[in-house]
Amino acid sequence: MSSRHAIAPRGLNATRSPLSQGRFGRMFRKLTPAKFGASDSANIANLSALADKMVGKFDEPKDGPDAEESGIPSLYTYFGQFIDHDITFDPVSSLTRQQDPDGLVDFRTPSFDLDNVYGRGPNDQPYMYDGNKFRLGEKLSGTGVADTHDLPRFKGRALIGDPRNDENSIVSQFQALMLRFHNRMVDDNDSLSFEEVQQRVRFHYQYVVLNDFLPRIVHASVLDELKTSGHYDRSKLANYHWKTYPFMPVEFSVAAYRLGHSMIRPGYRLNDADNMLLQIFPDPNNPDHNALTGFRAMGPGRAIDWGRFIDLDTRPYGVEDDDTNPDNKRRLQFAYRIDASLVDPLRKLPPEVASNPASLALRNLERGWRLGLPSGQAVARAMNLTPLTDDQIIIGKAVDEPGPDDPQAPIATIANGVFAGNCPLWTYILAEARQFQIAVTIPATGAPAGGINTPQLGPVGGRIVAEVFLGMLFGDNSSVLSLDPQWTPVTGPSFALKDLVAYALGQGDPLH
Repeated sequence: MSSRHAIAPRGLNATRSPLSQGRFGRMFRKLTPAKFGASDSANIANLSALADKMVGKFDEPKDGPDAEESGIPSLYTYFGQFIDHDITFDPVSSLTRQQDPDGLVDFRTPSFDLDNVYGRGPNDQPYMYDGNKFRLGEKLSGTGVADTHDLPRFKGRALIGDPRNDENSIVSQFQALMLRFHNRMVDDNDSLSFEEVQQRVRFHYQYVVLNDFLPRIVHASVLDELKTSGHYDRSKLANYHWKTYPFMPVEFSVAAYRLGHSMIRPGYRLNDADNMLLQIFPDPNNPDHNALTGFRAMGPGRAIDWGRFIDLDTRPYGVEDDDTNPDNKRRLQFAYRIDASLVDPLRKLPPEVASNPASLALRNLERGWRLGLPSGQAVARAMNLTPLTDDQIIIGKAVDEPGPDDPQAPIATIANGVFAGNCPLWTYILAEARQFQIAVTIPATGAPAGGINTPQLGPVGGRIVAEVFLGMLFGDNSSVLSLDPQWTPVTGPSFALKDLVAYALGQGDPLH
């Protein structure tokens, strides 16, 4: 089927298959859960010590280049969050007790079907729609930005398919772009039904996930092992198997796919205005109500210039440690490197985002322990890999030249050696990425000629993420890999996230 042929629709309001409500489970069922102490209190104390080491010192947001930057434009951080909200939703689990992953229900369809955008469709949720199009919110203002809309809202809360896509300003405005992407697809294909347009949107989204997002975050050596003659091959899935329908592995949702937490910057510039360089979360010691915290309408002047988040155009790279350089204010912002270090604003999450424990690192570590995840070393051995040595598992920033403020702690030196040969899976996967760096050429003028060292997920983390992505797509009879695995957009095989954003903004050729 070529990209110009009609795509078989999947009706949103038809009776949903058992995929509609999946279950969590394990990829490595035979492995023993990792423990980090003789009692619950000892486990939590030791994990707290590790979590403390995994959060860097406080840094103010800044405009110029940064030693922690990767070669990945920063929108990919939030595209990853958007994907997570598409494929997972667990509103009932708790950190307060040990849990059986097989007893958890995933209330989000475990497939890349954009139900976080479409919700239950125009028949069941007509307040989200205007005919075959989405309703848009209020127009937004911003220096140097035109024709931008917020999400539709009622009393400040977004009227969208998944309320989590309003949890910070960046993911909320990407959700708004996806509404506009659909609306333009309707305009460009006025002879198609809602379901046919919906499937076209899904195909373009899935294409970006497979051909742009995955290669950005997973090392090529890992992805190549999942291909035959250059195409993904379902027979190559060695670790992710299911009987009837795909499930959500806790090794993915609680460990491997939490890579994005290490990619978050302390803050982001939205547009040219002087006051639009904003912290990702408020500083608890000096609350900043202009932070990018969500679940509220975008404030005056907050329209996003998307060229600061994705390479829609070519911008200057900027000059490090020169606050007066005008190029720094216009530059493309890059995600931080995937490593075993999170920025300080994640040390104490605001109450709008999470209750205690408020440290994101501790929440991740404690959740993995309570759900009985095996150690990273145990998973590596189960995958027939040689585990990283303790000296290779470095807790700290994967910068090229660590300074005095960048402690580099081998895992075995933390909590009296309780993590020696016994690293929590999430931490192991982040540390593994440091061993799989590539030099990425930056799409900016004046960028370093040799590119930017960029860690990517390796054979444990990358394989888990890639197999789950591919498995869900192969397991969905309406996905691009099931219906037409060699499909490409009409604009060509290089279609990427930047093209999806440009199309939503009204730029570029029609998509048929």
